[in-house]
Amino acid sequence: MTTTLGTASAAPGEMDTGRLEVGETRDGSSFGLPVAVINGARAGKTLYLQAASDGDELNGVGVIQRVVPQLDPAEITGTILIVGIVNYHAFQVAEHRNPIDDTKMNRAYPGNEAGTSSERIAAATFEVATRADLILDLHQGSTSRMIDEVRVRCGKRHRLHDDCLKLAKVFGCGYILDQKGPDGQLARAAPDEGIPTVDPELGGTVGWDEESIRKGVEGVFNVLTYYGFLEGETTVETQTRANGFEQYGAPGGGLISFERELGERVRRGDLLFELTTPFGERKAEVTADSDGILWRTRRLPQVASGEYVCSVATDIDDY
Repeated sequence: MTTTLGTASAAPGEMDTGRLEVGETRDGSSFGLPVAVINGARAGKTLYLQAASDGDELNGVGVIQRVVPQLDPAEITGTILIVGIVNYHAFQVAEHRNPIDDTKMNRAYPGNEAGTSSERIAAATFEVATRADLILDLHQGSTSRMIDEVRVRCGKRHRLHDDCLKLAKVFGCGYILDQKGPDGQLARAAPDEGIPTVDPELGGTVGWDEESIRKGVEGVFNVLTYYGFLEGETTVETQTRANGFEQYGAPGGGLISFERELGERVRRGDLLFELTTPFGERKAEVTADSDGILWRTRRLPQVASGEYVCSVATDIDDY
């Protein structure tokens, strides 16, 4: 059966790329999101893959750029639907939020086809996503420094929690955040439709990072192999799981220097960072409130009072 996504159309054993039209720009020109259809030679499950729902999170685009050329439809069982860049307007100006409505796209799902710019794009991509049996929504830590992880956002009481957690483990970044996410996330909305969904958070960088992209490519192929899209064996390894976060802000203004490395285990009372004046005069030291892992840090050293500095993942176990 021929599979169509926007202007892309592929018969079994074929692939095609095209555009999914979702609206008009300010000059009245129509615009569309770049899409791809890989229609396997044999019928099977459908995987939906998207990237850049936050416009400056580019590692997912790098993953898709490297994955698609390696896919031969003749060797695939099932179908892969891809929206390569979701947040069209933000991507054009390398910003996180959609500048048309100042909205974070991954708070707009399932969307509204008659709503704001972000809601319309969310509605169009959600319609595609809900054609699938599995969803990977590729993210990164925006421009913060962050470890490579996969987030399970449906919440532990959700009927699909175990399926989402399994999908995260199969993707296999090494770390999982298992914490219910905010309303409007695709990884919150799609499980309500019965579709296991995770959002791999592939590091954090300005531009893109080859090591995080490599892990993302490996993760996608782990999923394709484990769930039967490709032949072969996938070794599913135990992951380090965090069930919560503690965030730390600056107690005053100045420059911060970290005393722990990203990904390092910390104990309650361990020194996380020091705050100094521009002349190196010590103003404050901030210690960990709980045992955990230094999961995410700001990139630039200058801070104002109360500004975000870092996050420690807590309630750690193995899964």
